[in-house]
Amino acid sequence: MKTSKLQGAALDWAVAKCEDKQGKGLDWVPPDYSSDWAQGGPIIEREKLVIAPSNHWGSPRAWYANTTGRNKFHVLYGLTPLIAAMRCYVTSKLGDEVEIPEELK
Repeated sequence: MKTSKLQGAALDWAVAKCEDKQGKGLDWVPPDYSSDWAQGGPIIEREKLVIAPSNHWGSPRAWYANTTGRNKFHVLYGLTPLIAAMRCYVTSKLGDEVEIPEELK
């Protein structure tokens, strides 16, 4: 799945993978990185992600986040600052696509 399309539990799962905090079994639920500042905020600070409102040619995407990583500059968008930031973080660590478990798609 494209990291630019990740949201909800799938995005949180991908962030947990980046953080090397994946649980075992179907009952495991990742932290709410993309909706809880207490979970996603420390990642933003540690990774020095930049978040700003977007006026990307009238796009409905309200926020963007960027960083540099692996000799690339990454810019990802989202409807909230946390979604944009977590998408950016996942892209910087795992690339433009990530394998997501079927139950999260």
